[in-house]
Amino acid sequence: MSAYPNAAAVAATTYVATVTPSAPAAAEEGDACCAGAHAAGADCAAAPLPVLGRDVTVPLVTGGEVTYAALDYAASAPALQRVWDDVAAYAPYYGSVHRGAGYLSQLSTDLFEASRATVAEFLDCRSSDQVIFTRSTTDSLNLLAHVLPADCRVFVFETEHHASLLPWSGHQVTYLDAPRTPAEAVDTLERALADRDPHGPALVCVTGASNVTGELWPVKELAAAAHAHGARIVLDAAQLAPHHPVSVQDLDVDWVAFSGHKLYAPFGSGVLAGRADWLRAAEPYLAGGGASRTVARGEDGGVAVEWHTTAARHEAGSPNVIGVYAVASACRALTEAGFDRLVAREQELVRRVREGLAEVPEVRVLSLFGEDAARVGVISFVVEGWNSSHFAAALSAEYGIGVRDGLFCAHPLVRILLGGAPQEPGACGSPEAAPGERSLNAIRVSFGAGTPDEHVERFVRAVRELVSQGAQWEYRTEEGRCVPAV
Repeated sequence: MSAYPNAAAVAATTYVATVTPSAPAAAEEGDACCAGAHAAGADCAAAPLPVLGRDVTVPLVTGGEVTYAALDYAASAPALQRVWDDVAAYAPYYGSVHRGAGYLSQLSTDLFEASRATVAEFLDCRSSDQVIFTRSTTDSLNLLAHVLPADCRVFVFETEHHASLLPWSGHQVTYLDAPRTPAEAVDTLERALADRDPHGPALVCVTGASNVTGELWPVKELAAAAHAHGARIVLDAAQLAPHHPVSVQDLDVDWVAFSGHKLYAPFGSGVLAGRADWLRAAEPYLAGGGASRTVARGEDGGVAVEWHTTAARHEAGSPNVIGVYAVASACRALTEAGFDRLVAREQELVRRVREGLAEVPEVRVLSLFGEDAARVGVISFVVEGWNSSHFAAALSAEYGIGVRDGLFCAHPLVRILLGGAPQEPGACGSPEAAPGERSLNAIRVSFGAGTPDEHVERFVRAVRELVSQGAQWEYRTEEGRCVPAV
């Protein structure tokens, strides 16, 4: 408990006290932004949650400027204005965490631990679960890999993002073939778990929503299959948490991992939340201050350490308080906005994009589970006659639209979806091919709660125009990227 009884209350209301007086000015600024955007045909008001950068303009190679359309949310979502305001309001009160006697240290400690409680509530964690703050989803899953029992076997689909595909070295890993339906995913996992020998501890790692196709995976069914065969399951919710509510209890997963930067919170924080037993039994992920409860010289001349059994055991060093508070602020903002509302609007944007792309015969949308699969606002595609890097460069340079091209840190999955077919012609920016393959890459458009209608409308129009009329500019390869030739 804080040495200052009112520190927690002050911490919880700092942003209100500091930001509220300037709220009218902020509203006027937002109105001005939207007024300017409307002059250019934009519709800022359609975005449920305002984000930073919504009024940034970028130059076009064809002349003039346009409001930037950030459609790469799956890589890093823009920060919510609410998150930025909360962090700015807290910043003057920043202090050391857990070990400071001063008021600001006590307040910062309360804020840090209150953020942990906020995240636990956001994830609907069990009362016995631990919430550990990390740097990212990748860091969270590497932490979990560190604490697995030595004889634990890991089962992971080849369709995973590299963050959940690669951390398990040092353990026996079974890579499962890509399923073509959700039911096939469950059947594949059940067979693999039933056939394991010896029947010791096992962990299943699965994504909630694909970072390539946006398709939702049958997490609850996979969790039931894992538990029926005596295995545990970790959910990579990096792409799911920003778009859908995630309930640890309802999904019955053992752990969940996600990143702040995909949840509209900058500053490099992530979360691993779930069962505490393996976490408490393992050596700390990092050895150092904060993880240790007591350190003393031993009779053998070395040092004897007693480690914490709480989340602090794996949070050595000075924590990223600003990043943690940003994550908690984003969790509150999404919860208060209401996921029902956010999901309904995002599905409308998904519908518009998919229908718009379907009208262009040269476009092929990538899908693992088929056209009718449920998905979040992440869509990948290829365009006949275009290299994807060339197409993405033209979207940026000629329309002010930022998308992603490549293999999206999910190389095995994208190669499966592309069928190993080369993209020809248009070699500008073609990535290096894997041994024995031609150059493969795709285009990904992704969006969320901060996306105005105009951004997706401009994107669909741009795809149509580029395919029918071609690029208006010449492009060349520079350091592996396709860029405008100037």
